[in-house]
Amino acid sequence: MSKKFNRTLVTCALPYANGPIHIGHLAGAYIPGDIYVRYLRLRGEDVVFVCGSDEHGVPITIKAREQGVTPQDIVDKYHKIMKDAFSGLGINFDIYSRTSSKVHEEHSSAFFRKLYDEGKFITKTSSQYYDVEAKTFLADRYIEGTCPKCGNPHAYGDQCEKCGSTLSPEELIDPHSRLSGGTLEKRDTTHWYLPLDKYEPWLREWILEDHKEWKSNVYGQCKSWLDNGLQPRAVSRDLDWGVPVPVEGAEGKVLYVWFDAPIGYISNTKELLPESWEKWWKGKDTRLVHFIGKDNIVFHCIVFPSMLKAYGDYILPDNVPSNEFLNLEGDKISTSRNWAVWVNEFEEQFPGQEDVLRYVLCANAPETKDNDFTWKDFQQRNNSELVAIFGNFVNRAVVLTQKYFGGVVPQNLKPEPIDSETLAEIVPCKEALEKYIETYHFREALKEAMNIARIGNKYISDAEPWKVAKTDMDRTASILYTCLQICADLAIAFEPFTPFSAEKLRKILRVAIDAGQDHRSGEGAPTENFFKPGEGKAVHTRPFGKMLVVPGIPLLTWNMLGASEILAPGHKLGESELLFQKMEDSVVDAQIARLEAIKKANEAAAKAKEAEEAAKKVEPQKEEVTFDDFGRMDIRTATVLEAERVPKTDKLLKLRIDTGIDERTIVSGIAEFYTPEQMVGKQIVILANLAPRTIRGIESRGMILMARQGDGKMRIVTPEEALHNGATVG
Repeated sequence: MSKKFNRTLVTCALPYANGPIHIGHLAGAYIPGDIYVRYLRLRGEDVVFVCGSDEHGVPITIKAREQGVTPQDIVDKYHKIMKDAFSGLGINFDIYSRTSSKVHEEHSSAFFRKLYDEGKFITKTSSQYYDVEAKTFLADRYIEGTCPKCGNPHAYGDQCEKCGSTLSPEELIDPHSRLSGGTLEKRDTTHWYLPLDKYEPWLREWILEDHKEWKSNVYGQCKSWLDNGLQPRAVSRDLDWGVPVPVEGAEGKVLYVWFDAPIGYISNTKELLPESWEKWWKGKDTRLVHFIGKDNIVFHCIVFPSMLKAYGDYILPDNVPSNEFLNLEGDKISTSRNWAVWVNEFEEQFPGQEDVLRYVLCANAPETKDNDFTWKDFQQRNNSELVAIFGNFVNRAVVLTQKYFGGVVPQNLKPEPIDSETLAEIVPCKEALEKYIETYHFREALKEAMNIARIGNKYISDAEPWKVAKTDMDRTASILYTCLQICADLAIAFEPFTPFSAEKLRKILRVAIDAGQDHRSGEGAPTENFFKPGEGKAVHTRPFGKMLVVPGIPLLTWNMLGASEILAPGHKLGESELLFQKMEDSVVDAQIARLEAIKKANEAAAKAKEAEEAAKKVEPQKEEVTFDDFGRMDIRTATVLEAERVPKTDKLLKLRIDTGIDERTIVSGIAEFYTPEQMVGKQIVILANLAPRTIRGIESRGMILMARQGDGKMRIVTPEEALHNGATVG
């Protein structure tokens, strides 16, 4: 943190309200953002944490059409699911609002209007696809066709999700409407554009010169965009769902979602702090930090800053930490294939295990490259790290204190150098924690927090207070005194990473934590209320709020981490309980089995889809023939009298037929589609004057007319109703 700021505004990418949150979202933006905010508050910094649902755009209207409901129904449903999921994981934003709010509509409209009035936009008329049947221009996501790069027949007008290629509708082969399925035509439409090319020189200096400290993946992607040259980007769309363009004559047009959504950070802050929001967005002593996934880098580093620059008096992001993508069991997370771990379902299936998920996603965070979540790794980290290291040390220290000293922090009666040397090892852990968190390397920071638990485990194992207690209680007192100081260190160090377990540990130690100022309005802050009724010491500590200071109850702060004494002798501990529970194989095996079932279902669905697409393929038209050519073909009806398989063949049937002019034999390759029993008595259509051929020693006179699909499926051509044998076709 090179520049001194008085306050920090932290945002997380607004999740799209057309589905639940999954672990990829958490690992990309939300857990890193929450860790950072909790740390800053422990440091006593003034922080506002802002997020909300992104509720406009084409995917929401598509889902609404598919389900036969309104877009508002869709966003209302998923806004609640996402908000509850975040809260369940302890990700407590100061405000979690939505871009469909009145405050947002007013603010985003005013933002657009100011830029419009100042001539910051350009207008362009372009030819875009129009759905004649649905009577509407189509956004890129409403257009489907075959990908020119991989042949995927279900590529969208902006991207092929199979090969990942970025596309334009014009590149698709045989484009059609996802709304009606009908054909498209090009029509002219006029929109407003933000001329990003005009901001390119400024962006080059601001990013490439002034922000070389940004993470390499962010800096590199920005440089690539700038080196390829920026182009004007549309800020409006032809759509009936979104914030209407506040310009006369713009009926049927809304703000493009990429322009609309980031303004949500501002409008959400304004909704939270209507009287003081401007100091958070216009105060030069405010640090702005965006936490995002890598697919949002261009919007937060190039587009949104250009919007803010065009507006004139907003601050710009000081940093934009971005993670790469998280895969699941070696495969890309996909909402359409249900290949995901959904947070709301996890919270239902693993009650009380929220910190395990937070811990694993941080320990395995895709900070520099795509990474993989597996259920076996989830189990292993829980059992081998949280249970065996962190939880084991705390449990041993507290249980032994209760056993030998009645649950009271003992006097440091007989210290030895190893005690102070062990406590001194925590100081560099604290320094490393600070360095890593402040440079957005949370995975490394978590390792340092766990190193404190490792230090404690090694110390208690080497000191062996259970053995020392047999001969020297004064030395035992000093050992457990030291262990309890380390427990208090852990209650501080793990607060950003595993807040529920840190809260449980504080309950065991009977301490509180001051985690900064509460900026939320309208909702009570989460509380810790763990002192027994009748003690006269009821206290509510707020992980995101001011707490009531109670005499005799230690108040932990970040600065106390690594101190020689946090818990004073004579302090009474609470009741002991396990911080973490061992996870059995059956638990994760069930999750793996669920994913295997999903994979098989997806494979079956893909095969069925491929077969369906193959069946739709039509052979190209053959070379033209004249009417005279057609007239020479004698096509007539006939009835099958007898049918039998041709020996030693899989495809051939020998048919005895009545043509109305004679009885004859035809050998036909239809055995894989019809049995002999199905053919007897069936009226068919034949080419009667085809030259005879000998097939497997049988003379075949004529050919049955068949219809063949693209997937090879064949069906006999039959008259709509029974006719006399020999009726001619022509």
